[in-house]
Amino acid sequence: MAGLEVTEPVENEQQFWHALNGILSAPCPTPESLDDVLRSWLELVATGRDRYFDDEDDIATCSQQLRLSSIFRQNADYVRTQIIYSLLQEDEYGPLHVISNFLLLDGRAEEDTFRRMVNEGCFLRLLELIKSCGDHDRRLHRLLLELMYEMSRIEKLPHQDLAQVEDEFVIYLFQLIEAFSDDVDDPYHYAVIRVLLVMNEQYMVASASGAVNPTASVSHITNRVVKVLSLHGPSFRTFGENIILLLNRATETSLQLIILKLLYLLFTTKATYEYFYTNDLRVLLDVIIRNLLDLPVEMNTLRHTYLRVLAPLLSHTQLSQPPHYKRDQILSLLEILRGSGNAHFLPPEPTTLRLVERVANISWLMDDEGFLSPVPMKSLTQAQNGSTVSVIANVHEKPGIETPSRKSNLAREFRYEQEDAEDAVRSIIAANPASDTPETTASNLLVSSTTEGHKTTGRRKPSPPPARRLRAQKSLPIVPKHRHGVPVSSQPPHTPTRMTEDTKFAQGDKYGVAVASSSSPTAASAAEAVPGDGKVSGLVAKKQPPKLPPPRRGKLRAVNSLSTLHSVTESLPQTGSTPVT
Repeated sequence: MAGLEVTEPVENEQQFWHALNGILSAPCPTPESLDDVLRSWLELVATGRDRYFDDEDDIATCSQQLRLSSIFRQNADYVRTQIIYSLLQEDEYGPLHVISNFLLLDGRAEEDTFRRMVNEGCFLRLLELIKSCGDHDRRLHRLLLELMYEMSRIEKLPHQDLAQVEDEFVIYLFQLIEAFSDDVDDPYHYAVIRVLLVMNEQYMVASASGAVNPTASVSHITNRVVKVLSLHGPSFRTFGENIILLLNRATETSLQLIILKLLYLLFTTKATYEYFYTNDLRVLLDVIIRNLLDLPVEMNTLRHTYLRVLAPLLSHTQLSQPPHYKRDQILSLLEILRGSGNAHFLPPEPTTLRLVERVANISWLMDDEGFLSPVPMKSLTQAQNGSTVSVIANVHEKPGIETPSRKSNLAREFRYEQEDAEDAVRSIIAANPASDTPETTASNLLVSSTTEGHKTTGRRKPSPPPARRLRAQKSLPIVPKHRHGVPVSSQPPHTPTRMTEDTKFAQGDKYGVAVASSSSPTAASAAEAVPGDGKVSGLVAKKQPPKLPPPRRGKLRAVNSLSTLHSVTESLPQTGSTPVT
C-alpha cells in the first residue's frame, strides 16, 4: 500500500500545520486511500514530534485534529482498528508515541477504545514495550505507562494476559519509584505508582472471580505486587510513602478505591503488617478520619471501604501499640458514624453500623468499664479473607468522577438559595415597575424574598453578629510624688503677673535669681511669679554670677583676722578729726 506523499517539504512548524491540514482534508473514497491518509498523518506527526514538539500537548493537538476531521467522523471504527493494529506491529519509537497518544486521547473520550484494546491483546504488547523503551525514550515510556493504567482500570484483563506478568517486571517498576524518590510531584513518578495500583486491583478481581466460582477451570494467580512487598518491602518503602500522599491529594473516587484496596491487603497480610513507617501510619489515620467526616451521606460505597481498611490498620500495625495515637478522635468519629444525637437525620444503614462496630471492638479502643471481656481483632482466616477481598475487589467507580464534599454541598445549597432569591427579586420588580426608587425597592424586595426563600426551605436566615461594644477608656490613677519617702503635696499653679516699672530687685537669691523687694506689693507678687529660669512674662530678670566657693581653713583664719583688723581700724578716729566730747 503506497503512502500519500507530501508535495511540499516541511521546513518549519508553520509548514507542518499547513501540511497536516492538507492531509486530513484529502478525500478518501476507498479503504486504500483512507489507509494512505492515516499513514501520511502518522509519518508527519512522528516527524514533527522529533523536530518541533517537546510538549505532549502539541502531539495531542494533532490527535484531536484527526478525531475532529471528516475522515474520522465517517470511519471511526475503521480508524480505531487500524491504529490499534499499528500499536501491535510498529517498532519505531516516534510512530509508537503518536499512536499511544491518539489511543489515550480517544480512550478517555470513548471507553470502548480501551475495551477493544484489551480484547485485541494490547496489554502484553504494552508490557513488552515498557520493558524495552525505558532507557531509550522516556517520553514514550511515561505515555505507555499512562495508557496501561487507563486501559486496565476500565476492563478486566484476561486471565492468560495477567499470568504473563513476572516478578521481574514488578520489581522493575518498584525500582523506578525508588530512583525518582526525590521529586514527588513528577508526573512520571505517579504514572508508575498508578500502574502498580491497577495491577493489584486486577489481581484482586481475578482472585475474587475464583472465590465466587471455584468450579471454573482457572488456575490461581499470585498477586505479584503483594508478593514483592512481602519479600522486599524494606527496600521499596518510597512506594508506601507515596500512596499515602496520593490518597491525601486524591479527589477522584476510583483512584481512592484502588489505593484502599492495596492498603487492605497490606494490613491483612502478616508479612506486610509493618511495611509502613509509624509516622506514615499516623498520617494515614489522619487522612482516613478527615475523609470519613467529609464524605456526604450518599457516598456509602467509599465510606464502607474506608471503614474496612480502618479496622486492620488499628489492629495489626504499629498503631496498636501504646501510646495509642488519637484514641479520643477515633471514638468521636465512631459516635458520629453511629448517628448518636442526630435526631434530624436518617439513621445510618446496617452495613455502616456493622463496620463501625467492627472498629469499635478493637481491644485498645474498648472502654474498660463498658466491656468486661474485650476480644481483640484477630487475623482473618483464608475463607473470611477471601470473602472480604471479593467484596472490596468488586467495588468500582467510573473514572473521572470526583468525590463530593459535605462542605461543598452546603456551599452549593446556599448559592442556589441566593440565586433563587435574586430571581424572585427580578420577577417582582418586573411585575411592579411603578414603585419607589429602584435602590430602595430592590433592597427591600431582596430582604423579603430572601426571608421567604429561607422559610420555604425550612431554614432560618442567619442573624448578623452583634455589634462590638467599645469599652470606655479609664484614666490612669494619680501616683503620689515622694521626696525621700515623704509625700509631696502638689502646689496649685501660679498665674504669672506682668511686672511693673517700679519693681525693685534685691540681690542675693540663693538660686541666683533676682528677688523683688518687699517694699512694693506688686513687686512681691511679681517676685513670686519668677520661675526657676529667671524669666517673667514680659520681662527677663538678669542672672547673677555664681558665688565664689568658700575659702580653705587656713585662708579662712587669715581672712577673719584681716576682717577683724579692718573693723577695728574703722572704729578708730581718723587723724586730724575733732574728738567727740
